[in-house]
Amino acid sequence: MKVYVTDYNYNTFDPEHEVLDELGIELILKQCQTEDEIIEQCHDADALLNQYGPISRRVIQSLENLKVVGRYGIGFNTVDIEAATEYGVIVSNVTDYCLDEVSDHTMTLLLSSVRKVTQMNNAVKAGNWDYKVAKPVYRMRGNTLGLLGFGNIAQTLAQKAQVFGVNVVAYDPFVPKHVADSYDVTLVSLDELYDQSDYVSVHLPLNAQTEKLVSHDAFKQMKESAFIINTSRGGVIDEQALVQALEKGEIAGAGLDVLENEPIPDGHPFLEMDQVILNPHSAFYSVEAEAELKRKSAQNAADVLQGYLPNYIVNPDVKENVQLKEK
Repeated sequence: MKVYVTDYNYNTFDPEHEVLDELGIELILKQCQTEDEIIEQCHDADALLNQYGPISRRVIQSLENLKVVGRYGIGFNTVDIEAATEYGVIVSNVTDYCLDEVSDHTMTLLLSSVRKVTQMNNAVKAGNWDYKVAKPVYRMRGNTLGLLGFGNIAQTLAQKAQVFGVNVVAYDPFVPKHVADSYDVTLVSLDELYDQSDYVSVHLPLNAQTEKLVSHDAFKQMKESAFIINTSRGGVIDEQALVQALEKGEIAGAGLDVLENEPIPDGHPFLEMDQVILNPHSAFYSVEAEAELKRKSAQNAADVLQGYLPNYIVNPDVKENVQLKEK
């Protein structure tokens, strides 16, 4: 059995080896950026562990031994889920590995945006010792945080924001009211969220329904004093619309850990905007979270190769097309 890592920016694979070596499963590391490279270099893969490389219908069709694609992460927009299900390929992810990391990071971007910490830091280092460069700064307590999506990370974030005296509302048509009530969070419509929120935090997967969901109309509805935070997927926000909204003063600022294109292209307007905080898609990271992600991703692949359904399945409909047992 062969498990290929299609692409990676990790320094160690000890967690994967701890899972796979004792089962006699070979781990093979590649750095594939395109469909053709994956097809050529991973042609005999029984399983793929995937970070950013495209696992398209063509890739899935071409890898005849493929049984499982394990995503290093929560999101799965790199994988053609419909094709995987059609060809009997399990797609797995790890939905619970970085809840504290991402919610902490989101809260950090929010606090830094509202308190203008990064802006004042840059001013001081440039020789300007004057808090007035950050004016205006408004009190957080009593303000409203609107969550676009109310999954595990957003639920964890809500509890942390409430400690600061912030009211929390959320838009998520897939979450029952009793779940939101258990977190003292009010479910609202999308329009209501934009109208009410002093801060908007994005926690949505990237798909056909969410791509560029936050665009011109959304920014026009938001308060001029509002900040938007994104630690999910860059493509959920229409970046050109956000640039225009910031230039026109339709909103106050943004804290972005993710972008439409990563790394950020040279000359991007965000690079010259003091009211925009940029991070390099790092919210997921801690030493502990990375090790947990890698171990669980490898275990997902190992489970399938041993004839079992993994703990995390993105495409449960595939169960009809595979002969796998419950663990």
